[in-house]
Amino acid sequence: MLMRMHLPELGMIEGYYGQPWTWQERRQTIEKLAPHGYRFYLYAPKADPFLRRRWQEDFPSQTATELRHLAEACQSQNVRFGIGLSPYEIYKAFDADARHALEQRLKAFDNLGVQDLALLFDDMPGDLPELAEKQAEIVHWAAERSQADRVLVCPSYYSDDPVLDRVFGQREPDYLERLGAALDPKIEVFWTGEEVCSRAFSLGHLRRVSHQLRRKPFLWDNYPVNDGQRMSQYLYLRGFTGRPAAMADEISAHGINPALQPHLSCIPALSLVESYLQGDNYEYRAAGRRAAHALLGPDLGERLHEDVLTLQDIGLDRLGEKAEQLRSRYQAYHHPAAREILNWLDGAYRITDELVQTQ
Repeated sequence: MLMRMHLPELGMIEGYYGQPWTWQERRQTIEKLAPHGYRFYLYAPKADPFLRRRWQEDFPSQTATELRHLAEACQSQNVRFGIGLSPYEIYKAFDADARHALEQRLKAFDNLGVQDLALLFDDMPGDLPELAEKQAEIVHWAAERSQADRVLVCPSYYSDDPVLDRVFGQREPDYLERLGAALDPKIEVFWTGEEVCSRAFSLGHLRRVSHQLRRKPFLWDNYPVNDGQRMSQYLYLRGFTGRPAAMADEISAHGINPALQPHLSCIPALSLVESYLQGDNYEYRAAGRRAAHALLGPDLGERLHEDVLTLQDIGLDRLGEKAEQLRSRYQAYHHPAAREILNWLDGAYRITDELVQTQ
């Protein structure tokens, strides 16, 4: 039987650590990707303290204004606009003060035109009794008071990866099952796969997680993000691999967490569209090349295609003489993607463990 290839709902989840994009870069990304099938944009950069450590405080007036403009840009492209809030450790004391603060934030989000409300419980301690039930209570409470027509939640344990248990405490063995049972079926649940940064997704894995959660997972795909101390050494430019087209039927949506370089991030983003639509005929290098040509022009696009192995595989600190060769090549181009490569060579995108721990 011939399989009919189709796109799942695709989108961008701005969920990285480090220097945030500019508002213009966000709008440009939406304009570039929307015509190719990207249908949602979630604003959740770790560098915005008013979504994380200072979540109980209002956005500064300038940020609120820019968020309204971002929502309008999404609307003009038929893209859903969302915000991801990390109410830091709210499940430890969901008391009257916490409820009041959360309600005020929800009202502010409504005023901005938020369609997708994401409550993010990742990167917080999770070795607590009845964690799943407490988180479900908070999500339901927020959903009842938000005008957003879609509510999503990121679990504390959003992957099978044991690194989460080492850093945030040992999860309860049935955490996912209990969370899935406690949540209203309409609530979407983020999942990053077998690893925090999964190299591949298998149909069997996705089906197993669907069974645990009692719903298809909403993929938070950590590629091409490069926001760790090690990962910021690389530019992830290759076309997507390990995402078989058949997984479109096993997920509710597919969001990608982009790199610190917004223009370069669009190259693998376009390849993901081809991966789904071409199925078994997909070739990741050819898809990446086409995307680079389409976004950067044939000259710079081909130059970058030829340098992918160097930019993605060697690592900034190990480039040696190649660094100067790359710098000389890309100084010849007056394009924002070329400037991103030059800034990366200059160390402008370096991420430290200390930064990750404080954002």
